[in-house]
Amino acid sequence: MKEIKNIAVVAHDNCKKELLDFIACNYDVLRQHNLMATGTTGGLVEELLEDLAVKSGSGEVKKVHRLKSGPLGGDQQLGASIAEGKVDVLFFFWDPMQPQPHDVDVKALLRIAVLYNLPTASNRSSAEFLISSPFFSREFVIHKMDFSGYVQRDLP
Repeated sequence: MKEIKNIAVVAHDNCKKELLDFIACNYDVLRQHNLMATGTTGGLVEELLEDLAVKSGSGEVKKVHRLKSGPLGGDQQLGASIAEGKVDVLFFFWDPMQPQPHDVDVKALLRIAVLYNLPTASNRSSAEFLISSPFFSREFVIHKMDFSGYVQRDLP
């Protein structure tokens, strides 16, 4: 994992405000990295980053690579990006109290993040711990599992 990371941010509707506050509080760190987000969250993050760039006087507006909305395939697009090694960190503020129409996609996304040993935060506390790690802004080696035995197994 390189010093400049590809960071995915996702939030369910009831968690979007908390994610945006987290991003605002950690703007100086996050603006040094590449951001990717699912649809609606991505639009909100872009608006926030524009406001923060103006307020900070940096003039530099951070672009967000936007995927489709989660229920429209964005979670699956993000999962594919993780499998392809295009994501280094995942901040996914998901709502444990509200059933989602695309729960199977959410579960698949979380599964793929664990499968590829991706640093993942699912709430504000874990996100603050992750972003404050000394590894966050420097190179880090993720130990990947060896799936060759699984891929080469004999099927009945």
